[in-house]
Amino acid sequence: MSSGASDLDARSALSDSARQTADARETTSDGRRAAARRRRRGYLLFAAFALPNLALIAVFSYWPIIENVYLSFTTWDFISPQAEWAGLLNYQSLFSGWSFPEVLFRTLVWVVVVVVVTLVLGLALAMLFAQRLRGANAVQTLAFAPHVLSGAAIATIWLFIFDPNTGLSRLVFEAFGASSPAWTNDDSWALWALIIVSIWKGLGFVAIVYLVGIQQIPSQVLEAARIDGAGRWTQFRRMIFPLLSPTTFFLVITQTISAFQSFDVIAMMTGGGPARSTTTLSWFIYDEAFNRGNVGVSSAASMIMFVVLMAITVLQFRFVERRVHY
Repeated sequence: MSSGASDLDARSALSDSARQTADARETTSDGRRAAARRRRRGYLLFAAFALPNLALIAVFSYWPIIENVYLSFTTWDFISPQAEWAGLLNYQSLFSGWSFPEVLFRTLVWVVVVVVVTLVLGLALAMLFAQRLRGANAVQTLAFAPHVLSGAAIATIWLFIFDPNTGLSRLVFEAFGASSPAWTNDDSWALWALIIVSIWKGLGFVAIVYLVGIQQIPSQVLEAARIDGAGRWTQFRRMIFPLLSPTTFFLVITQTISAFQSFDVIAMMTGGGPARSTTTLSWFIYDEAFNRGNVGVSSAASMIMFVVLMAITVLQFRFVERRVHY
C-alpha cells in the first residue's frame, strides 16, 4: 500500500515538475515575443524619425556631390540640353594656366591668416572676458553680434568704413598724416580688406567658445598654481593653454572650413576684383559656373576644394589631435 502511494507521489511530483517546466518555457517564450515586439516598435520608431532626415540628407547633400563628380568630367553651360563627356579635360585646363594655381595660393594665404589671427585675438579676448570686469556681459554680447549678422549686412557696414573719402578708416590714416587707400578698388589692398572683415566677423564666436573652455578649467588647478608661485604668463603657458587644446582643435577645424567657404563678403564687397585679386576658390567656383557658364570647370574646382578640405581635416585629426589633452 505504501509502495503504491509512493509511486503515486512520485508521478505527481514528476507531473508538477513537467508543468513547472512547461510554464517556465511558456513564460520564456512570452518574454522573448514581448522583447521582439519591443525591438520591432523601436525599429519602427527609429525609422519614422530617422528615414525622413536621411532622405533629406541623401537628396540635398550626397546626391549633389555625386552629380558634381559627374559634371566635373563634362562640358555644360546651363543652356545645352545635356552635358557632353570631356574626361579629364576640365582638370587639365585648371592646372595648365596660371590663374587657378594663383587662386589656390591666394586661398591658402586667406585661410592661414584668417584662422591664425582670429584664434589668437579670440583667445586674448576670452582671457579678458574671464577677468569678470564690470560690463563684461555687454561687451561679450557686442563681440558675438557679428557672428549672427548676415554677411551682406557686415559687408555693407564695412564698405562705408573703408570708403576713402567719408569712411572711418580715413580718420585713422589722417591721424598719422596719411591718406586712406581705396581699399576695395586697389588690388594691393582689396584682399587684406576682406581678411580684416572676415577676422572681425569670426572673432566674437571664437572668443565665446574659448571663454566657455576657460570657465570649464577647475579653479583648484589654477589656485594650486598660484600658491606654487606661478605668474599669469606661466599659468597660461603651462596650464590654461594646454587644457584648452580640445577647444583649439575644434576651432581650428571649424574656422578652416569656414574660411575656405567664405563667399558672401567677397560677393558683396569686391565681386572677386579688382583684376581678380580677391578671387578665392569659393568665388572662382561661383564665377566659372554662373558668370562664365563653365559648369564642368566649376565642378572640377569644387572637387579639388572638397579633396583639399578632406585632406586638411584628415591631417588635423591624424597629427594635431595627438597634442590634444582631453
